[in-house]
Amino acid sequence: MLKAVILIGGPQKGTRFRPLSFEVPKPLFPVAGVPMLQHHIEACAKVPNMKEILLIGFYQPNEELTRFMGNAQHEFKISIRYLQEYAALGTGGGIYHFRDQIVSGNPEAFFVLNADVCSAFPLGEMLSFQKEHGEPNSFVLLGTTSNRKQSMNYGCIVENEETNEVLHYVEKPSTFVSDIINCGIYLFNPDIFQHIGAIFQKNQQEMLLEEPTNGWHRAEVIRLEQDIFTALAGQGKLYVYKTLSFWSQIKSAGSAIYASRLYLNQYHISHPERLASNKDGGPKINGNVYIHPTAHIDPSAMLGPNVSIGSEVTIGAGVRVRESIILHGATLQDHCCVLNSIVGWDSTIGKWARVEGTPSDPNPNDPYAKIDSETLFREGKLTPSITILGCNVTIPPEVIILNSIVLPHKDLNRSFKNQIIL
Repeated sequence: MLKAVILIGGPQKGTRFRPLSFEVPKPLFPVAGVPMLQHHIEACAKVPNMKEILLIGFYQPNEELTRFMGNAQHEFKISIRYLQEYAALGTGGGIYHFRDQIVSGNPEAFFVLNADVCSAFPLGEMLSFQKEHGEPNSFVLLGTTSNRKQSMNYGCIVENEETNEVLHYVEKPSTFVSDIINCGIYLFNPDIFQHIGAIFQKNQQEMLLEEPTNGWHRAEVIRLEQDIFTALAGQGKLYVYKTLSFWSQIKSAGSAIYASRLYLNQYHISHPERLASNKDGGPKINGNVYIHPTAHIDPSAMLGPNVSIGSEVTIGAGVRVRESIILHGATLQDHCCVLNSIVGWDSTIGKWARVEGTPSDPNPNDPYAKIDSETLFREGKLTPSITILGCNVTIPPEVIILNSIVLPHKDLNRSFKNQIIL
């Protein structure tokens, strides 16, 4: 029997995703037409002998999460439960806190997946790799290759090239260590809790010797990457399975558009029915496009490549949309143009208006390049990135919005460039 654990984080973890995370928990943000988490759950549900999926995080239980879990259980015919942390416990602390729930039923192994990654999720391959490599009680990390410079933004893995054992692990090193990086997807067995428990006891002993703190440094706050993998490396217990398929982090709104492109491309194999095609009386489709069945689109509109159209969206005559995500209930009036942007729920873009951002794609000439998670500001100026319209934003006719972030419930009356509009 197998289980899966998906670490969904909490409200303060989605700050780089604002203003979009104001309206919906980040793990439920739609990427390629479905909630981000659904890609994870679908991959887990396909693994033979998978009995249960546990979501661990510190979001307050809410209507959106409850509805999503109910729909996913019905669609994928698998038990899905949410376990709420009392505080942010880290990637290791959360699974240790709920270890009894995870080992209930005596699973032989369980996957741990971070919610903010986009991947082909080669879980079956990781299982096969684990059986072929190392001891029966070894643990497997999913790794991929990055370029030298960007590798230092991730956990770096030094492996034995013959056995794939992890010899050395460093989280976000200051100098180059390895071009193999941690993908945030793991295969464990219950023995992992002995190693996490040892760190928990060590933290408890250290806290007894320290002055009382503000409560942030709890003994239960444990990080798999810094606290566990670093200690296990070189002990014959930790192995890396390197994937050649796609992978990316989803830290910022800009990275959601790139992730949408990766998933839409995968739909040719996994879900061809989700991809729109050119039909008589329908809009012009260029490349990979997802259109929700309830959207209303004028036949003279042109969509794509890399466009996702949400439910109840209305798109008028002559509209051009490219490299963008249009969320539920938005209206794009006649002849407007939307490029490299996310248009928020129930927002309106007027006739002949233009909403455009700067793509934050990886270097197309480097096969190992990853997307950069840019900070919001650089040298005191807003970093050029995609344009984001929060929910219920109104852009009047003929107005131009470039490289800007518009917070929810704004009615604009003029053009903006490189602005955060509060």
